[in-house]
Amino acid sequence: MTTVETSTAISVGRSGKHQRVAVLAVDSSSGEIGGAERFYVGLRNAIIRAGSDAEIVWFTSNEVDCDAVKESYLRCYDLSLATFDGVISTKAPGYVVRHRNHICYLQHTMRAFYDMFDAEFPWANEKLREQRHLIHMMDTAALKPPHTRRLFVISHEVQQRLRAFNGLPSEVLYQASTLSGFHTGEYRYLFLPGRLHRWKRVGLVIEAMHHIRSPVELLISGTGEDAAHFRMMAAGNSSICFLGHVDDRTLLDLYSNALAVAVVPLHEDFGLVTLEAFLSGKPVITCEDSGEPARLVKDGRSGYVCPPKPEAIAERIDRLAKSPEHAAQMGRHGMESIRHISWDEVGEKLVTALGF
Repeated sequence: MTTVETSTAISVGRSGKHQRVAVLAVDSSSGEIGGAERFYVGLRNAIIRAGSDAEIVWFTSNEVDCDAVKESYLRCYDLSLATFDGVISTKAPGYVVRHRNHICYLQHTMRAFYDMFDAEFPWANEKLREQRHLIHMMDTAALKPPHTRRLFVISHEVQQRLRAFNGLPSEVLYQASTLSGFHTGEYRYLFLPGRLHRWKRVGLVIEAMHHIRSPVELLISGTGEDAAHFRMMAAGNSSICFLGHVDDRTLLDLYSNALAVAVVPLHEDFGLVTLEAFLSGKPVITCEDSGEPARLVKDGRSGYVCPPKPEAIAERIDRLAKSPEHAAQMGRHGMESIRHISWDEVGEKLVTALGF
């Protein structure tokens, strides 16, 4: 079942016909609203500003087990988007859709069957490994020509993963934030926003709080599957506060008054939090194996890239707590480093790739 979110913008192409672009958005039914969901809105609006009518088409994908995954691939393969002049897919299984003018702006493949397979399925039997191989084969076939005319990815991390697992080349095109109104306030606490999921490694920062020597609080916003586990880890530590879901205005204020922002996931695809921290003039503490955040952060200049160990994270927190002036200087460097990233560039490149 799909639902279509329509836009009121209309554009006319060289042929005199309206150019209608479908942004195929996948809902995996996790119940969480995060960077991926805001990504679709930013992408749609960028396509409209670039001169084409754009609509978000939602496709529900069931990822509860391998049989459900295969069923979702088949349903997406049979999805008819023939009334659109172009289709932009963004993630699995959306890119298996059949269309004469299909490009992909890939967020990620199903990571549980790629780089996180051994961690998620340490008990995997031969049947599950065969199913994983089948998913790799379907993805490879779907993401290369002629099925997909052009393949863009949101980060170097995703680019390397595609090359390693699927043998496919791609072009990196950074997304921007859909939030506006960023501002810089005081430098008071460590802030950790986002989905509370084990891959985000919130526990690393919670453990780090047991090692810091400075009187710094840790504020954690967001919800997720592993929220209860992380709350148990933090039990008894009065310096750690869980805020739950916060609205955009509150999120902007939380960024603005942070001493620094912690972004310590494992092999993160992109890490929108890093951009939003920089837009707020805040340094970012990340880890060497955190994926794209470790590429965006320049160690010692716009934040710290440290080993994924609580003691190392705590040491960086203490450094910043001792010198808020240094934190402010790092934040300014971070802000300058991402000025070139914009949704307008994304929209223009994708509309051009569609031939409009």
